[in-house]
Amino acid sequence: MKAILTFLFAACLLFSCKKDETTLKASYLDLPTQPANYFVGVNDNLPELGRVLFYDKQLSVNNSVSCGSCHKQTYGFADNVALSRGFDNQLTTRNSMPIQNLSFISGGIVNDVFVSSQKLFWDGREQNLSNMVLRPIINHVEMGITDTEALAAKLSTVEYYKPLFNKAFGKDEVTPQKISTALTFFVQSINTTHSKFDQSKGGSTQLSALESTGKNLFFTIYDCNTCHQVETPNGYAVFGGGFANIGLDNTYADDGLAKTTGKSTDAGKFKIPSLRNVAFTAPYMHDGRFSSLDEVMEHYSGEIANHPNLDFRLRNANGQADQKNISEFDKKAIIAFLNTLTDTQMITDPKFASPFKIR
Repeated sequence: MKAILTFLFAACLLFSCKKDETTLKASYLDLPTQPANYFVGVNDNLPELGRVLFYDKQLSVNNSVSCGSCHKQTYGFADNVALSRGFDNQLTTRNSMPIQNLSFISGGIVNDVFVSSQKLFWDGREQNLSNMVLRPIINHVEMGITDTEALAAKLSTVEYYKPLFNKAFGKDEVTPQKISTALTFFVQSINTTHSKFDQSKGGSTQLSALESTGKNLFFTIYDCNTCHQVETPNGYAVFGGGFANIGLDNTYADDGLAKTTGKSTDAGKFKIPSLRNVAFTAPYMHDGRFSSLDEVMEHYSGEIANHPNLDFRLRNANGQADQKNISEFDKKAIIAFLNTLTDTQMITDPKFASPFKIR
């Protein structure tokens, strides 16, 4: 009899703790009564729900990491380490790319999802934004979820989700598609258009002499904008460029785009990242090999490997690697210009921050 009473007491204590834990987790959530303005003409409860999902560690198999664990607002929604750690502390295979200005990518709605005109990720393995946001969740290293239906069922038991889904979709049902849609709206809302460079185009501020020199070098002498697309003819800040082999190695350990296409001519090609907020997104390259912009400048100045797939824009008239031999002054000026792409408003905006009080 004593053993039975002990068991019942322990069981009650266990279930009580679980209930208290759920309540405690709900109390962690700090959302405004009215959501912030994310999109004009769009139900802002959608990206607000996406924001909660983005930062919720319960989207990983063991409740240890969230999307925001590897894409940190402080670092331009990149990570400040070469390789991030997943749900069981294993290292990812590539550096976390910044996720900003996705809304500037052209594309269209196909079967109720946004399909981009650009291939996404370092290796171009995805074009569907709604699939892109789920990829890290179902990755066996990153977040470890193997069944999105089971994930939806799991989240439906969390106290704060049904009201949030009801606000966003008009029903409190939690589904993988709705999780994907909300996350997509949130990441598309992360835009950076308030940098010193943007303000200088509007005439509200001026670049310094050094920054102006760097801008001229970037756009003309070294023609960096051809690849990085800091500014396009219509004036928009886009999400980087296409894919290129920039001569990081003579032999690549990671085949990059070729891993997706199966073409040997794509070996060593990787997604050209956006340079917006580049001052915050170190370390650089697909493997995070460069810890500073100075190291990046050194690469283009004299360390470009003459790989067979080296991009034509980095070859000289003889077809060899075109070492830029950038002077110390030019390096300093270009970096000064790159720093004008910093948008401190984006990296401090509360509507992009974690809504959890303690996580």
